[in-house]
Amino acid sequence: MTEGGYTRLEEELKHLKVTERPAVIKAIEEARAHGDLSENAEYHAAKEKQGFIEGRVQELEDKIGRAEVIDPSQFSGSKIKFGATVCIADEDTDEESTYQIVGTDESDIKSGLLSVSSPLARALISKEVGDSISVEAPGGARGYEVVSVDFK
Repeated sequence: MTEGGYTRLEEELKHLKVTERPAVIKAIEEARAHGDLSENAEYHAAKEKQGFIEGRVQELEDKIGRAEVIDPSQFSGSKIKFGATVCIADEDTDEESTYQIVGTDESDIKSGLLSVSSPLARALISKEVGDSISVEAPGGARGYEVVSVDFK
């Protein structure tokens, strides 16, 4: 993953441990004070949220522990690979889009971060400026041309 993706995962983990975990523990304590736990909806909701938080903390710790941080600015060349920022043009509409190919956990298409495991990214890997690709989309096959490749 990129440095930005790694940092976001670390920030989420810190937020869960420092803010969310203590808040849910306090909510459980308050719900226990209300008496009968078998019919206490607040208690059950807080316990369920605690389970979600603990599961997410374990998942994030595992991902962070196994992460390999890659700096795309260390790469060069004309072939598209992980970390590349790619500008592509739709062959039907000539509309251009720019994406950075990133790890699965950091992808956000609205921010221009394209998962390396997505069909579009898989089709782009190893291509160069001027190459055309075809990607199967829900509405049928779409054609794109690589306009530029940059490693920032």
